[in-house]
Amino acid sequence: MPISRLTVLFLLISTLVLGSCASGYQKLLKSTDVNKKYEAAVKYYDKGDFFRAGTLLEDLIPLLKGRPEAEKAQFYFANTNYKQRNYVLSAFYFKSFTDTYPNSEYAEEANFLHAKSLFLDSPSYELDQTNTVSALESIQDFLNRYAESKYKAETENMAQELQKKLENKAFESAKLYYQLRYNQAAVVALTNFQLQYPASAYAEQAAFLRLTAQYAWAQESVESKQRERFLEAVNFYQQFIDSYPKSKNLKAAQDMYDVSQASLTKLKATPAAASN
Repeated sequence: MPISRLTVLFLLISTLVLGSCASGYQKLLKSTDVNKKYEAAVKYYDKGDFFRAGTLLEDLIPLLKGRPEAEKAQFYFANTNYKQRNYVLSAFYFKSFTDTYPNSEYAEEANFLHAKSLFLDSPSYELDQTNTVSALESIQDFLNRYAESKYKAETENMAQELQKKLENKAFESAKLYYQLRYNQAAVVALTNFQLQYPASAYAEQAAFLRLTAQYAWAQESVESKQRERFLEAVNFYQQFIDSYPKSKNLKAAQDMYDVSQASLTKLKATPAAASN
């Protein structure tokens, strides 16, 4: 299909306009006129051109020290990083802003966006959760400082999501010990999980896996340690059936209990010996 003259004219005009805008931006980057550069950065920011606004503001911030525009420039610069999804940088610059301007009109929003930047940078639960813990600490600090904030509901939702991620991490880590048949470590990890997350959706599964790991650990132990370990398996069984009387794993739990009781009947109490 042939291109109309009107289309060609439109493309030429668009190219000239874009070229002129690019040329003007390059001139701004090289300019030493702080006021002109600042006004242009704010205009780019207001239009949503956060890349150009951020580039200009990064150059300007050292030059604006001591001037009234410095506060707004630093907040805008932090936000240009946030808007471009540079969350590590935005968290850093929002924190720097609140440290420098704790009483700023932007302080509450900056504190919130600092926490949200950390939240958005939090990795999936399979990975190391150091950043998730930092995000939770920041969120709690925000909620303590701004108890009636308009961001409260969103911040609380972020905290719940991060807590769920830590819960998943803790359960999967404990379950991995079980899957690798590191039974003693599995018992410890699953016990810790139950103590830390008593209302977890994984609570029943964790209780059953703990019983299974304890039972397996007792079976593989030296004879001198079996009695105390089978007794603990019996204890875990009682806790399991008390908490989950309708569990689909009741039959398996009952079988482990029966074998544990039979083993205890055969065993004689012996002096404590070295752990297996």
